[in-house]
Amino acid sequence: MPFNQLKRYNDLLDITGMSPHNRNTSLRGVFDRDITDNTNFKFRTKQITPTPLDGQITMDTLFRHLTTVTVDEKTKAREYDIYRSQRLHWVKYHIDEKKSDNVLVYSIKEPKGNRTYIYDKDEKYVIVLEPLRNKDEYYLLSAYYVRGKDSKRNKFEKKYKRRLAELL
Repeated sequence: MPFNQLKRYNDLLDITGMSPHNRNTSLRGVFDRDITDNTNFKFRTKQITPTPLDGQITMDTLFRHLTTVTVDEKTKAREYDIYRSQRLHWVKYHIDEKKSDNVLVYSIKEPKGNRTYIYDKDEKYVIVLEPLRNKDEYYLLSAYYVRGKDSKRNKFEKKYKRRLAELL
């Protein structure tokens, strides 16, 4: 399990074949190292915090959003997602902007509010941040591997064309 903490971008975490308990323990070790225990978890000087859920701001909620996918919009039920989980260690890499080529960084206005995206075109990986008003802070909403219809229709490249003049 600790060997996953040695993985670097763009390797995938080795979690297939693990029991759910061991997989969760391994993923939590990576998450705690990169996010929970990282006092300097910032994007361009703005502190990043987990999204509040029912008034609670917890790292458990963020961990769930980074390792599971919504399977029922009505009930908000979520299930383990191997694609998100294998790339969990990519979040910090992109937040720290260690890759600059073929990465789109932009903000747009959307129906649910303003969003800032970090989209790695080569790996089809996106991080979604919500800039907070009147604060030097972001909520980390999600991060995931783009696949299926969103990948085929270049969803994030099309959003980039509607970007705001400045990053929020």
